[in-house]
Amino acid sequence: MAENPWAEDRSEQDAPRKEDADRLWLVLEKTLEQSTIEQRRARRWGIFFKSITLSYIIGLSLTLVNRSELPMDALGSSAHTAVVPVAGVIASSEAANAFDIQQNLEAAFEAPGSKGVMLEINSPGGSPVQSEYVFRAILDLKAQYPAKPVHAVIGDIGASGAYYIAAAADTIHAAPASIIGSIGVLSSGFGFHGLIEKLGIDRRVITAGDNKAMLDPFLPESEDDKAHLQSLLDATHRQFVARVQEGRGDRLTPGDENIFDGRVWTGEQALILGLVDSLAGPLEVAREWIGAEKRVYYTKDEPILDQLSREFGFGVGRALTWLWRQGILNPWSLSH
Repeated sequence: MAENPWAEDRSEQDAPRKEDADRLWLVLEKTLEQSTIEQRRARRWGIFFKSITLSYIIGLSLTLVNRSELPMDALGSSAHTAVVPVAGVIASSEAANAFDIQQNLEAAFEAPGSKGVMLEINSPGGSPVQSEYVFRAILDLKAQYPAKPVHAVIGDIGASGAYYIAAAADTIHAAPASIIGSIGVLSSGFGFHGLIEKLGIDRRVITAGDNKAMLDPFLPESEDDKAHLQSLLDATHRQFVARVQEGRGDRLTPGDENIFDGRVWTGEQALILGLVDSLAGPLEVAREWIGAEKRVYYTKDEPILDQLSREFGFGVGRALTWLWRQGILNPWSLSH
Protein backbone atom coordinates (compact mmCIF):
# COMPACT_ATOMS: atom_id res chain seq x y z
CA MET A 1 0.00 0.00 0.00
CA ALA A 2 1.38 3.36 -0.92
CA GLU A 3 2.41 5.71 1.91
CA ASN A 4 0.25 8.79 2.28
CA PRO A 5 2.55 11.76 2.12
CA TRP A 6 -0.09 13.98 3.76
CA ALA A 7 -0.49 11.87 6.95
CA GLU A 8 0.82 13.47 10.22
CA ASP A 9 3.46 11.78 12.41
CA ARG A 10 1.92 12.31 15.92
CA SER A 11 4.57 10.39 17.88
CA GLU A 12 6.75 13.44 18.24
CA GLN A 13 3.76 15.59 19.39
CA ASP A 14 2.43 13.05 21.94
CA ALA A 15 5.76 12.67 23.76
CA PRO A 16 5.87 16.14 25.40
CA ARG A 17 2.19 15.89 26.30
CA LYS A 18 2.83 12.65 28.16
CA GLU A 19 5.70 14.27 30.07
CA ASP A 20 3.42 17.18 31.06
CA ALA A 21 0.77 14.75 32.28
CA ASP A 22 3.33 12.84 34.34
CA ARG A 23 4.55 16.05 35.96
CA LEU A 24 0.98 17.08 36.70
CA TRP A 25 0.23 13.75 38.38
CA LEU A 26 3.43 14.04 40.41
CA VAL A 27 2.42 17.50 41.62
CA LEU A 28 -1.05 16.23 42.50
CA GLU A 29 0.40 13.29 44.42
CA LYS A 30 2.72 15.54 46.42
CA THR A 31 -0.12 17.96 47.10
CA LEU A 32 -2.36 15.16 48.39
CA GLU A 33 0.47 13.73 50.47
CA GLN A 34 1.21 17.13 52.04
CA SER A 35 -2.49 17.67 52.69
CA THR A 36 -2.66 14.32 54.48
CA ILE A 37 0.37 15.22 56.62
CA GLU A 38 -1.17 18.57 57.55
CA GLN A 39 -4.45 16.90 58.49
CA ARG A 40 -2.64 14.40 60.70
CA ARG A 41 -0.62 17.18 62.33
CA ALA A 42 -3.77 19.23 62.96
CA ARG A 43 -5.45 16.17 64.45
CA ARG A 44 -2.49 15.59 66.81
CA TRP A 45 -2.52 19.20 67.95
CA GLY A 46 -6.26 18.93 68.48
CA ILE A 47 -5.73 15.92 70.74
CA PHE A 48 -3.00 17.81 72.58
CA PHE A 49 -5.13 20.87 73.33
CA LYS A 50 -8.16 18.76 74.20
CA SER A 51 -5.97 16.86 76.68
CA ILE A 52 -4.90 20.12 78.32
CA THR A 53 -8.51 21.30 78.55
CA LEU A 54 -9.57 17.99 80.06
CA SER A 55 -6.71 18.20 82.57
CA TYR A 56 -7.84 21.66 83.67
CA ILE A 57 -11.40 20.44 84.15
CA ILE A 58 -10.22 17.44 86.18
CA GLY A 59 -7.92 19.68 88.24
CA LEU A 60 -10.76 22.09 89.00
CA SER A 61 -13.05 19.23 90.00
CA LEU A 62 -10.46 17.72 92.33
CA THR A 63 -9.77 21.14 93.86
CA LEU A 64 -13.45 21.73 94.59
CA VAL A 65 -13.85 18.21 95.98
CA ASN A 66 -10.82 18.64 98.23
CA ARG A 67 -12.14 21.95 99.51
CA SER A 68 -15.56 20.48 100.29
CA GLU A 69 -14.09 17.51 102.17
CA LEU A 70 -11.59 19.15 104.50
CA PRO A 71 -10.71 16.94 107.47
CA MET A 72 -11.93 18.10 110.83
CA ASP A 73 -8.34 18.37 112.04
CA ALA A 74 -7.69 21.11 109.49
CA LEU A 75 -10.54 23.06 111.02
CA GLY A 76 -8.96 22.79 114.46
CA SER A 77 -11.82 20.91 116.16
CA SER A 78 -10.04 17.73 117.29
CA ALA A 79 -7.19 17.59 119.80
CA HIS A 80 -3.92 18.70 118.24
CA THR A 81 -0.77 20.76 118.63
CA ALA A 82 -1.14 24.06 116.81
CA VAL A 83 2.07 24.80 114.89
CA VAL A 84 3.00 28.33 113.83
CA PRO A 85 6.13 28.46 111.63
CA VAL A 86 8.68 31.28 111.84
CA ALA A 87 10.95 30.62 108.86
CA GLY A 88 13.38 32.80 106.95
CA VAL A 89 14.40 36.39 107.50
CA ILE A 90 12.10 38.31 109.83
CA ALA A 91 11.06 41.52 108.08
CA SER A 92 7.90 43.38 107.15
CA SER A 93 8.41 42.54 103.47
CA GLU A 94 9.15 38.84 104.02
CA ALA A 95 6.96 35.81 104.70
CA ALA A 96 8.08 35.92 108.35
CA ASN A 97 6.51 39.30 109.10
CA ALA A 98 4.83 40.28 112.34
CA PHE A 99 1.37 40.82 110.86
CA ASP A 100 1.08 37.35 109.33
CA ILE A 101 2.68 35.60 112.32
CA GLN A 102 0.28 37.37 114.69
CA GLN A 103 -2.72 36.28 112.60
CA ASN A 104 -1.47 32.70 112.60
CA LEU A 105 -0.93 32.82 116.37
CA GLU A 106 -4.43 34.14 116.98
CA ALA A 107 -5.94 31.35 114.87
CA ALA A 108 -3.82 28.76 116.70
CA PHE A 109 -4.90 29.96 120.14
CA GLU A 110 -8.56 30.36 119.17
CA ALA A 111 -8.88 26.85 117.70
CA PRO A 112 -11.02 24.83 120.14
CA GLY A 113 -8.98 21.67 119.60
CA SER A 114 -5.52 23.14 120.10
CA LYS A 115 -3.98 21.88 123.33
CA GLY A 116 -0.96 24.10 123.00
CA VAL A 117 0.97 26.21 120.50
CA MET A 118 4.32 25.30 119.01
CA LEU A 119 6.55 27.95 117.43
CA GLU A 120 8.51 26.06 114.78
CA ILE A 121 11.53 28.32 114.30
CA ASN A 122 14.12 28.17 111.55
CA SER A 123 15.37 31.72 111.09
CA PRO A 124 18.61 33.72 111.33
CA GLY A 125 16.67 36.69 112.70
CA GLY A 126 15.96 40.07 111.21
CA SER A 127 14.10 43.20 112.23
CA PRO A 128 14.05 43.89 115.99
CA VAL A 129 10.82 45.82 115.49
CA GLN A 130 9.03 42.87 113.88
CA SER A 131 10.44 40.57 116.56
CA GLU A 132 9.17 42.86 119.31
CA TYR A 133 5.69 42.90 117.78
CA VAL A 134 5.55 39.10 117.77
CA PHE A 135 7.02 38.89 121.30
CA ARG A 136 4.25 41.14 122.64
CA ALA A 137 1.56 39.28 120.70
CA ILE A 138 2.64 35.99 122.27
CA LEU A 139 2.50 37.44 125.77
CA ASP A 140 -0.95 38.92 125.14
CA LEU A 141 -2.33 35.64 123.78
CA LYS A 142 -0.84 33.68 126.66
CA ALA A 143 -2.69 35.99 129.04
CA GLN A 144 -5.96 35.46 127.14
CA TYR A 145 -5.54 31.67 126.97
CA PRO A 146 -3.67 30.69 130.15
CA ALA A 147 -4.51 27.00 129.72
CA LYS A 148 -2.66 26.77 126.41
CA PRO A 149 1.14 26.59 126.75
CA VAL A 150 3.55 27.93 124.13
CA HIS A 151 6.67 25.96 123.26
CA ALA A 152 9.35 27.06 120.79
CA VAL A 153 11.23 24.44 118.78
CA ILE A 154 14.36 25.62 116.98
CA GLY A 155 15.46 23.72 113.88
CA ASP A 156 18.67 24.54 112.03
CA ILE A 157 18.94 28.04 113.43
CA GLY A 158 17.18 30.33 115.87
CA ALA A 159 19.39 33.39 116.16
CA SER A 160 19.09 37.11 116.81
CA GLY A 161 15.49 38.24 116.19
CA ALA A 162 14.32 34.62 115.96
CA TYR A 163 15.60 33.92 119.46
CA TYR A 164 14.03 37.23 120.54
CA ILE A 165 10.66 35.72 119.56
CA ALA A 166 11.45 32.33 121.11
CA ALA A 167 12.13 33.99 124.46
CA ALA A 168 8.40 34.70 124.81
CA ALA A 169 7.58 30.97 124.86
CA ASP A 170 7.12 28.97 128.05
CA THR A 171 9.92 26.63 126.99
CA ILE A 172 12.50 26.47 124.19
CA HIS A 173 13.75 23.25 122.61
CA ALA A 174 16.43 22.57 120.01
CA ALA A 175 18.53 19.88 118.37
CA PRO A 176 22.09 19.30 119.64
CA ALA A 177 23.54 20.95 116.51
CA SER A 178 21.06 23.83 116.22
CA ILE A 179 22.60 27.31 116.04
CA ILE A 180 21.23 29.51 118.82
CA GLY A 181 21.87 32.92 120.29
CA SER A 182 23.43 35.93 118.55
CA ILE A 183 21.91 38.18 121.18
CA GLY A 184 23.29 41.38 119.77
CA VAL A 185 22.63 44.16 117.27
CA LEU A 186 24.54 44.84 114.07
CA SER A 187 24.88 47.71 111.63
CA SER A 188 27.35 47.48 108.77
CA GLY A 189 28.27 49.29 105.59
CA PHE A 190 31.12 50.52 103.39
CA GLY A 191 32.92 53.81 102.88
CA PHE A 192 33.79 54.96 99.35
CA HIS A 193 35.15 58.43 100.13
CA GLY A 194 38.74 57.60 99.15
CA LEU A 195 37.63 55.80 96.01
CA ILE A 196 35.64 58.67 94.54
CA GLU A 197 38.53 61.05 95.26
CA LYS A 198 40.87 58.83 93.23
CA LEU A 199 38.33 58.73 90.42
CA GLY A 200 38.03 62.51 90.48
CA ILE A 201 34.36 62.45 91.44
CA ASP A 202 33.01 65.44 93.36
CA ARG A 203 30.29 64.44 95.83
CA ARG A 204 27.62 67.16 96.22
CA VAL A 205 25.08 66.88 99.04
CA ILE A 206 22.61 69.54 100.15
CA THR A 207 20.68 68.97 103.38
CA ALA A 208 18.30 70.79 105.68
CA GLY A 209 19.50 69.58 109.06
CA ASP A 210 23.12 69.19 110.09
CA ASN A 211 22.97 65.40 110.42
CA LYS A 212 20.64 64.50 107.57
CA ALA A 213 23.52 63.00 105.57
CA MET A 214 24.72 60.94 108.53
CA LEU A 215 26.69 57.84 107.52
CA ASP A 216 26.67 58.74 103.82
CA PRO A 217 29.15 56.19 102.39
CA PHE A 218 30.59 58.77 99.98
CA LEU A 219 31.47 61.26 102.73
CA PRO A 220 34.24 60.97 105.34
CA GLU A 221 33.12 59.16 108.50
CA SER A 222 32.20 61.48 111.34
CA GLU A 223 33.01 60.52 114.93
CA ASP A 224 29.80 62.19 116.08
CA ASP A 225 27.77 60.11 113.60
CA LYS A 226 29.54 56.95 114.70
CA ALA A 227 28.89 57.70 118.37
CA HIS A 228 25.22 58.40 117.71
CA LEU A 229 24.76 55.14 115.80
CA GLN A 230 26.50 53.27 118.60
CA SER A 231 24.05 54.71 121.09
CA LEU A 232 21.15 53.46 118.95
CA LEU A 233 22.63 49.97 118.77
CA ASP A 234 23.28 49.93 122.51
CA ALA A 235 19.69 50.93 123.25
CA THR A 236 18.31 48.20 120.98
CA HIS A 237 20.70 45.68 122.53
CA ARG A 238 19.52 46.56 126.04
CA GLN A 239 15.94 46.00 124.91
CA PHE A 240 16.91 42.62 123.42
CA VAL A 241 18.70 41.54 126.61
CA ALA A 242 15.76 42.65 128.74
CA ARG A 243 13.35 40.56 126.66
CA VAL A 244 15.54 37.47 126.94
CA GLN A 245 15.87 37.95 130.71
CA GLU A 246 12.12 38.50 130.98
CA GLY A 247 11.36 35.32 129.11
CA ARG A 248 14.06 33.04 130.48
CA GLY A 249 14.31 34.38 134.03
CA ASP A 250 16.46 32.38 136.43
CA ARG A 251 16.97 29.59 133.89
CA LEU A 252 19.87 31.59 132.44
CA THR A 253 23.31 30.77 133.83
CA PRO A 254 23.88 33.42 136.54
CA GLY A 255 26.63 35.95 135.92
CA ASP A 256 27.57 34.69 132.44
CA GLU A 257 27.58 37.88 130.38
CA ASN A 258 28.93 35.99 127.36
CA ILE A 259 25.34 35.01 126.69
CA PHE A 260 24.57 38.56 125.59
CA ASP A 261 27.72 39.44 123.65
CA GLY A 262 26.42 38.36 120.24
CA ARG A 263 27.94 34.88 120.09
CA VAL A 264 26.11 31.86 118.75
CA TRP A 265 26.00 28.47 120.43
CA THR A 266 25.09 24.90 119.56
CA GLY A 267 21.98 23.39 121.07
CA GLU A 268 24.08 21.44 123.56
CA GLN A 269 25.93 24.59 124.66
CA ALA A 270 22.70 26.56 124.81
CA LEU A 271 21.24 23.95 127.16
CA ILE A 272 24.13 24.47 129.59
CA LEU A 273 23.74 28.26 129.37
CA GLY A 274 20.01 28.07 130.01
CA LEU A 275 19.05 29.39 126.59
CA VAL A 276 17.01 26.23 125.90
CA ASP A 277 15.16 23.81 128.15
CA SER A 278 15.75 20.51 126.38
CA LEU A 279 17.19 18.83 123.32
CA ALA A 280 14.04 17.73 121.52
CA GLY A 281 12.33 17.98 118.16
CA PRO A 282 8.80 18.94 117.12
CA LEU A 283 7.31 15.46 117.49
CA GLU A 284 8.73 14.97 120.98
CA VAL A 285 7.54 18.38 122.12
CA ALA A 286 4.05 17.80 120.71
CA ARG A 287 3.77 14.41 122.38
CA GLU A 288 5.57 14.93 125.70
CA TRP A 289 5.21 18.64 126.47
CA ILE A 290 1.84 19.48 124.92
CA GLY A 291 0.20 16.07 125.02
CA ALA A 292 -1.16 16.08 121.46
CA GLU A 293 0.97 14.22 118.95
CA LYS A 294 -1.11 15.31 115.98
CA ARG A 295 0.15 18.61 114.61
CA VAL A 296 -1.85 21.11 112.58
CA TYR A 297 -0.05 23.98 110.85
CA TYR A 298 -1.53 27.45 111.04
CA THR A 299 -0.28 29.60 108.18
CA LYS A 300 -1.64 32.49 106.18
CA ASP A 301 -4.05 31.31 103.48
CA GLU A 302 -2.70 31.44 99.94
CA PRO A 303 -4.88 33.55 97.58
CA ILE A 304 -7.47 31.35 95.87
CA LEU A 305 -6.31 32.26 92.35
CA ASP A 306 -2.71 31.37 93.23
CA GLN A 307 -3.85 28.04 94.67
CA LEU A 308 -5.94 27.20 91.61
CA SER A 309 -3.12 28.20 89.26
CA ARG A 310 -0.59 26.08 91.13
CA GLU A 311 -2.93 23.10 91.45
CA PHE A 312 -3.94 23.31 87.79
CA GLY A 313 -0.29 23.41 86.79
CA PHE A 314 0.44 20.24 88.75
CA GLY A 315 -2.73 18.62 87.41
CA VAL A 316 -1.91 19.38 83.79
CA GLY A 317 1.62 18.08 84.22
CA ARG A 318 0.41 14.84 85.80
CA ALA A 319 -2.29 14.35 83.17
CA LEU A 320 0.06 14.90 80.24
CA THR A 321 2.63 12.57 81.76
CA TRP A 322 -0.02 9.88 82.16
CA LEU A 323 -1.20 10.33 78.54
CA TRP A 324 2.38 10.04 77.33
CA ARG A 325 3.07 6.91 79.37
CA GLN A 326 -0.11 5.29 78.06
CA GLY A 327 0.98 6.00 74.50
CA ILE A 328 -2.05 8.20 73.87
CA LEU A 329 0.00 11.34 73.36
CA ASN A 330 3.51 11.54 71.92
CA PRO A 331 4.79 15.14 72.10
CA TRP A 332 7.63 14.31 69.71
CA SER A 333 5.16 13.45 66.94
CA LEU A 334 3.25 16.73 67.05
CA SER A 335 5.53 18.39 64.51
CA HIS A 336 5.73 15.41 62.10
